[in-house]
Amino acid sequence: MNLVVTPEAIDHLRGALRRNREASAIRLGVKTSGCSGYAYFIDYAEQPTEADRQIEVDGLTIVIDPISEPLLAGTTVDLKIEGVNRTLQFDNPNVVSECGCGESFAVGASVPL
Repeated sequence: MNLVVTPEAIDHLRGALRRNREASAIRLGVKTSGCSGYAYFIDYAEQPTEADRQIEVDGLTIVIDPISEPLLAGTTVDLKIEGVNRTLQFDNPNVVSECGCGESFAVGASVPL
């Protein structure tokens, strides 16, 4: 899977993982939500399943479920800092439209679902 996670995002996720001693990895995924269809989610993975895709990025384990994998293909995850706010930003080439508030997105017909 071609997922790019910038060094800044890796540091941010690594710090979050250190604060949750029960988790062994970070889970990135996509769920149905909002007015456009999908929304990203980030969670802790205590025990990845056999179906999960595990990716090692500079010592950080990221797990992605099989439904989210094609929707995240080619995505770059970066850390955006504005003042005191830190947000993970997803630059996803599969996105064809986003809702006005930026919380959800739609993908093109070429993405296998």
